[in-house]
Order: sequence, then C-alpha cells, then structure tokens
Amino acid sequence: MRVRVDGEVCEAEEGQTVAGVLLAAGRNSWRSTRRGGRPRGVFCGIGVCFDCLVVVNGVPDVRACQRRVEPDDEIRTQHGAELPS
Repeated sequence: MRVRVDGEVCEAEEGQTVAGVLLAAGRNSWRSTRRGGRPRGVFCGIGVCFDCLVVVNGVPDVRACQRRVEPDDEIRTQHGAELPS
C-alpha cells in the first residue's frame, strides 16, 4: 500500500506501524520539541515515552510506534504542540 509522509509517497506493508514505515524510508526523526526544536523519533517503541508523535490524517499527537498504517494515510512531521485540524 502507499502512504504519504510529508508529501512524499512511501510504500508500506499491511500491519506495519507508522514508525516502521518511517524507519524503512530512512527517517530516524520526525518530530521536533516545542522548546528548542530538538529532533525526536522512536525511543521506547512501546508507546510509553510519547517521543514518536506525528500528525496522521490531520490528527496530531499520534504515537507512531503504536498506530498501524492504513492505505492512503497522510503522515506529517509534528512540530511542538499542534491543534487538531
């Protein structure tokens, strides 16, 4: 299946997490902190640390390590705190 990551088309397999797709695409950082803009990606991988937050289909604060991709998902890098669209 195909998903979009920051506007770029990426291939994904059924059952793969958003974090898995991002890592397979060579991205190890996809969020920046509210203070300082420091890069973040997967840290714990089990949904506890909330370091892997992304925006999926307009919904912010989605844990990339916990959410499985769906066809045509729009995934976007999250910068600090964001409001739902």
